[in-house]
Amino acid sequence: MSKREEKFYLIRSDILPESIAKTIEVKKLLEAGEVDTVHEAVERVGLSRSAFYKYKDGIFPFNAMMREEIMTVMLTLEHRSGILSKVLQLVADQGGNVLTINQTIPLQGIANVSMSVEMANLKISSTEFLDSLQQFTGVRKAMIVGRG
Repeated sequence: MSKREEKFYLIRSDILPESIAKTIEVKKLLEAGEVDTVHEAVERVGLSRSAFYKYKDGIFPFNAMMREEIMTVMLTLEHRSGILSKVLQLVADQGGNVLTINQTIPLQGIANVSMSVEMANLKISSTEFLDSLQQFTGVRKAMIVGRG
């Protein structure tokens, strides 16, 4: 099956088969550095190595699937000192990471800003994030123009 044909499902953890749940535990032990080898991890959780290798590349925590999300936001800002700086501080305070930023030369007291923000560690939803941007004094408009 190619990458395009892969299907993903969101499943409650309490209904997963035991071997899949244990595979998740093995991956957690390895990622946390609590064990040094796969052998050590599978022994600790009571899973065969073959079962672990069968499932390991197809199991991801839900937040890992969302980790790569990038949102592109278009802002219309008043041309006043400190407004863009405050917007960037909000992004940082909420756990976002600005990947790219482009600003037009201000015309008639207005500047357009486009920024791509990595959302992996964002502490609030994208809707709340957009709302908080729009509430800033000096931000005339904020809208999401893309996600990736």
